[in-house]
Amino acid sequence: MWNDVVSSLWEWAPALIVAALSIIITTAISRLLRRRHEQVPSSHLGVVGPLTTATLIGTGLVVTILSTPIGDAAHGQLLGLLGLLVTGAIALSSTTILGNALAGIMLRAIRSFRPGDYVRAGEHAGRVSELGILHTEIQTEDRDLTTLPNLYLVTTPVTVLRSGTVVSAQVSLGYEVSRIDVETQLKEATKTAGLIDPFVEVVELGDFSITYRAAGFLTEIKHIITTRSNLRKAILDSLHGAQIEIVSPTFMNQRRLTGNERFVPPEVRVRPTPIVQPPEERIFDKAEAAETKAKMQDELIEQQRVIADLEAQISASGFEAERSQLDEQLVLEQQRLETLQELIAEAEDSK
Repeated sequence: MWNDVVSSLWEWAPALIVAALSIIITTAISRLLRRRHEQVPSSHLGVVGPLTTATLIGTGLVVTILSTPIGDAAHGQLLGLLGLLVTGAIALSSTTILGNALAGIMLRAIRSFRPGDYVRAGEHAGRVSELGILHTEIQTEDRDLTTLPNLYLVTTPVTVLRSGTVVSAQVSLGYEVSRIDVETQLKEATKTAGLIDPFVEVVELGDFSITYRAAGFLTEIKHIITTRSNLRKAILDSLHGAQIEIVSPTFMNQRRLTGNERFVPPEVRVRPTPIVQPPEERIFDKAEAAETKAKMQDELIEQQRVIADLEAQISASGFEAERSQLDEQLVLEQQRLETLQELIAEAEDSK
């Protein structure tokens, strides 16, 4: 009996060895690609890594099946079963997993937005905090994290807000108010809110009121929430300061009026407002970290290119003094590279 057991193990030894080697090689390459992607993040590595792992697993299964001592007919049946399982899995997940994966590859190739960008897709809006193969994560204005399938982003128009976007606010005023006075006050309010090149539009001539739109260009997109609020505050203060009424078209109030009465708040003494931290820095904290990390990754790639160029110059140089100077510069660039790698590692740990 012992001889039969040993004989059976000996026959299955090649298959067991191939299976063990496949597991070891797949695990090692997967960890190497993951570590390489963390050190030198790249969109190509992010896509190639999972595909390489899946290919190695499939190849290992096929080689293991062919190494088993079960005969050619059984080999063909097992391979046919494996192919049927793979085909069925692809067919069942083609509309979800495979579709999102292909959409992720498309988004990485187009690069229409990056971590930290403010995007709007359908009813969702926020700053991009993570770009994945199957999904994209955004941080909303409520500081919540929303995960959007990449297939949704491919099939839905995506708006990316860049520096120089227009920030606006609308207000309805009566026909008795001079348009010239309104435009003057609204432009002044737009400047007070920190916008440049202000302009005013007449949006609608309603039955009871005129709708105005005050707008300007925002240079710092990170403070868009604060700027929107500041613009509305400035419009209120500017119109009330000019004794211009802001009332609803359905406003009804029976009273005896004289020609000089206005519906404005009483004048109050404004106290200096303390400088506070803009809420965007806490609302979009993960998106800020993702943007910072992406910039450091780009700097890391550029730093590696600089080091490679210096090494090539050192190899081609034939003068000792020039080579010594280049060596000193190479040491400084390598120190910068190590600093960037440490910062990226700290950002990954904090994540």
